[in-house]
Amino acid sequence: MSADIKWTKKDLLCLYDLSKEEIIHILDTAQEFKKVSERKVKKVPALRGKTVVNFFVEPSTRTRVSFELAEQRLSADIINMVADSSSLKKGESLLDTVKNIEALQADIIVMRHSCTGAQDFIAKHSKCGIVNAGDGAHSHPTQALLDMFTIREKFGRIEGLNVAIVGDILHSRVARSNMWGLTKLGAKVTLVGPATLVPEEFNELENVRVCHTLEEGLRDADVVNMLRIQHERQNASYFPSTGEYSKYYGLNEGNLKYLKKGAMVMHPGPINRDVEISSAIADGENSVILEQVTNGLAVRMAVLFLIAGAL
Repeated sequence: MSADIKWTKKDLLCLYDLSKEEIIHILDTAQEFKKVSERKVKKVPALRGKTVVNFFVEPSTRTRVSFELAEQRLSADIINMVADSSSLKKGESLLDTVKNIEALQADIIVMRHSCTGAQDFIAKHSKCGIVNAGDGAHSHPTQALLDMFTIREKFGRIEGLNVAIVGDILHSRVARSNMWGLTKLGAKVTLVGPATLVPEEFNELENVRVCHTLEEGLRDADVVNMLRIQHERQNASYFPSTGEYSKYYGLNEGNLKYLKKGAMVMHPGPINRDVEISSAIADGENSVILEQVTNGLAVRMAVLFLIAGAL
């Protein structure tokens, strides 16, 4: 199916904007790039002569390192920028900063920002390709793509699977991106968590349901994706204590019995061990957390390759 797709988008901002065929095309392209990482020489010249700027206005470890390594594997020239060492600290606007990057003949900007919609705004005013590496509580497309890649790799499909996403849905760009991507590919999504963090309005989305007990959410799940409690995005108390949250919504040896045999456990990281997930499960046989990290490299190589080809 993906062979018939010609990628024409200069930006990757949100999975909501992509068709089912475009998402499959990215996943299929990532499958080919994963083979590169399994070779003795883990490098290809696909982005030779292209300049990629990693512009992270919000802290990141896994995503930033994964993008940088993907760029190296594709032979791109790389510039790393963080807000604290940029002219944003001197009062320069975000758009002026990006315009200056563009004037230096950069080709692609990989950008993370705490403000929802920042990348959409920049993409409308820049000739550079813009890759959204996370914007506020809105969207994190490459994380959802690597999650879907991992699911498809394990099960051979996404259509017809039941995926439970557990935790702080309200503040999670990972949850939103996964909902948009998974449902387009035919999965059913169950959102699990306290009512304060999983609003009933999500029930209005097609193939998405809300439940507020972990046992109910786990029983039919082929995949369970445990989210971190995002204290940095919360401006109020959404549950009495971390201990109480962990008691009712943390995945541990006691409630693992509710999962189907062979069900897959995921986590986008960073992990708060023994809060949303116990160490025994995070490191156990159901877990694919480190495989997600590995697959993130292939997915980001694919995204950069496709966008570079559309410029």
